[in-house]
Amino acid sequence: MSIEAKRAAVREDLAERDGVLVAFSGGVDSAVVAALAHEALGEDAVACTAKSETLPAEELAEAREVADAIGIRHDVVEFSELDSPAFVANDEDRCYHCRTMRLGRLYERAKELGVGTVCDGTNASDPGEGHRPGLQAVEELDAHSPLLAHDVEKAEVRAIAEEMGLPIADKPSMACLSSRIPTGLEVTEERLTRIERAERLLRTWGFDQFRVRDHDGLARIEVGADELEIALDPGFADAAREHMLDLGFDHVTLDLQGYETGSVSPATEDEPTGADGESPPEDGVGASPGSDGTPTDGADEPVVEDVFAVDYPTTD
Repeated sequence: MSIEAKRAAVREDLAERDGVLVAFSGGVDSAVVAALAHEALGEDAVACTAKSETLPAEELAEAREVADAIGIRHDVVEFSELDSPAFVANDEDRCYHCRTMRLGRLYERAKELGVGTVCDGTNASDPGEGHRPGLQAVEELDAHSPLLAHDVEKAEVRAIAEEMGLPIADKPSMACLSSRIPTGLEVTEERLTRIERAERLLRTWGFDQFRVRDHDGLARIEVGADELEIALDPGFADAAREHMLDLGFDHVTLDLQGYETGSVSPATEDEPTGADGESPPEDGVGASPGSDGTPTDGADEPVVEDVFAVDYPTTD
């Protein structure tokens, strides 16, 4: 089936419904669903973003801009993942607990509006992307995934977004802030806040693909391979260290391997910014062997090796 035929099938699917509420982050998947829903249903389609501590302020602002570009009504509801001890514990099913709470809040909003269908942006590429506990929550809560239902894969989603003139057709996938915290280390508001502020610095300094991983007070900066040379500049190193220590980190490091999805997770992919319930390939929820020194079984091992306790050879 051609991309155009799949696009038409999704639009027809949505047009058959009395109204839909689209779980919306402003990422490419949810934006395509929202745009097609708006085409099909007009005022009976609503994009809804669930705001919480794990959603960067910049992502919420961009979601508002994307919704405005589409022309769809945009609602924002609030909830807190930190109210869930299971989420805070940050085990391998963290994304399941988050998605259950997030979708639950969106269903509440849909009920308030008298809307019978909640849609998310899960696409046909997502189920094959490894351990995706968030998808279990989508199935259990019976959210409708029109891209998945009509076999629209990630590359096709981007192609549709480009055809529709959406401003985020090439936007990189973005996982929620909790994905920066290694599995087994509690998710706290303090850690989320300093991660968000640290990444805001990198964004302000012009980096495009980046993460700041929080290894219990050790900030591990990852940037894209094509930006690594910039990050190796002594001026950047000094500025990053000064600012991130001010944010509450104890140590600041640069990962010489550069940005890598799932670098604090076992061979898994993480859930998205969490605002919308879509599932782009992203950071995971544990660590692959050797990626950061964290064993995958997690059996009473430290979250990250104490590299400052190691005696490294010198040329002296």
